[in-house]
Amino acid sequence: MKAIQAPVAGDLKAFRRHFREAMRSRVRLLDTVVQYLLRRKGKQIRPTLVLLSADLAGGITERSYRGAALVELLHTATLVHDDVIDEAETRRGVASINALWKNKVGVLLGDYLLSRGLLLSLDAGDYDLLRITSDAVRRMSEGELQQIETARKLDITEDRYFQIIGDKTGSLIAACMATGAASAGADDETVARAKSIGETIGLAFQIRDDLFDYDPEAAAGKPVGLDLQDRKMTLPLILALDRADDGTRKRIRKIVRKRKKSRDDVREVVQFVTASGGLAAARTRMEALANEAAEAIRQFPPSEARDALVGLCAYVVDRRV
Repeated sequence: MKAIQAPVAGDLKAFRRHFREAMRSRVRLLDTVVQYLLRRKGKQIRPTLVLLSADLAGGITERSYRGAALVELLHTATLVHDDVIDEAETRRGVASINALWKNKVGVLLGDYLLSRGLLLSLDAGDYDLLRITSDAVRRMSEGELQQIETARKLDITEDRYFQIIGDKTGSLIAACMATGAASAGADDETVARAKSIGETIGLAFQIRDDLFDYDPEAAAGKPVGLDLQDRKMTLPLILALDRADDGTRKRIRKIVRKRKKSRDDVREVVQFVTASGGLAAARTRMEALANEAAEAIRQFPPSEARDALVGLCAYVVDRRV
């Protein structure tokens, strides 16, 4: 990631100033929780995408920093809310907000971050950026609800899977790329191109996350079989079931339907997905999507930002966390 972020390293520092300023509060408890969040900053992939896209599409402006802060506020809010919904005690090995301050504070913090993003855009008149990100919020919510629905019925097809992850994950990555291009003053066609590239990267990113569920050697911060425990039908399992005979398909679906699964249950499904070729087939789909995105990026004029974005496509496929 350091190599990918190198072309915008200085700009990321400027973004962080905007981000910290946007999160300030006069409420002591809120400020304490916000400072805890700031100390836990991750790889900042999404702000990096905004800035690289802006650089690619015409050049980074003051609006680009605000756009990156808006996206990161939105992303952080969704993570805080997700931890409340999932009753997660940790995130990436560190205590979650709801574990330290309980669910009510987690929900209110997420709401506060969303409001700060809205006000940041409205105060500056960045209505186009706000429209892009608001559409992403809508799609993310719809994607999560669709996934809940399919977990109840276990009737998800490959097409439905891609629709869900396009909404749930692809929409925010698409918003990052579109926000960056729009903030640089790019025309509508270029913004649409950037958005399409981001969506494709997001699909590959989510498939990589789904593959972690079947990889005991991954360092992704979640145990093997966590998606299975939640009855999530992800691409490796969908492709494996498509290849199975009726008896095997029935047996595996019965295990997946269980509310509580033993270690042996998880091990059997993981071994089935691996042996049937579902894991390899999902990885092939992921690599094809990453290559598609990289090829679309190469259609832009040569630049350090273009090379970094192509490198990010490779990072999405090869990452271990």
